[in-house]
Amino acid sequence: MKLIGPVARELENEQLVESIQHLYRQVDGIYGYRRITINRKREKEGLEKVNKKQIYRLMQICDLEAVIRRRPKKYRKGKPNYVAENVLAREFTSEKPNRKRCTDVTESKYGNGKEAYISAIIDHYDKSIVSYILGHYNNNLVFKTIRPAITIV
Repeated sequence: MKLIGPVARELENEQLVESIQHLYRQVDGIYGYRRITINRKREKEGLEKVNKKQIYRLMQICDLEAVIRRRPKKYRKGKPNYVAENVLAREFTSEKPNRKRCTDVTESKYGNGKEAYISAIIDHYDKSIVSYILGHYNNNLVFKTIRPAITIV
């Protein structure tokens, strides 16, 4: 005999709540309503249709919430040990060659998550590139760029 009306819905909700609480305890409260809905639909424990809104409502009634796990920060900003003096003071021109030079390292991504780095030294007299180096790693790239620039002088 099949029950009709609100009594059948209440019995179905009670069965669904038991199922939700069992799964919630099994995964230590990590799953939210979306994952629980997916899991219930996969198992089909004799329940008719399982709707995510229904599971969300029942989880709110039972005070079940997903544990939100935050990823730890990979980088912590610290105070620098040494801060260089501002010699250029934003004057990026020079009257004589080889008086003011600047360097920079630029990262470019290409292909399937690969990275390439370019380090260049520019002379502020005529804005020409004195030396540059390409590499797949940023280790000692600036030092490798400075060596040929020093031999030019």
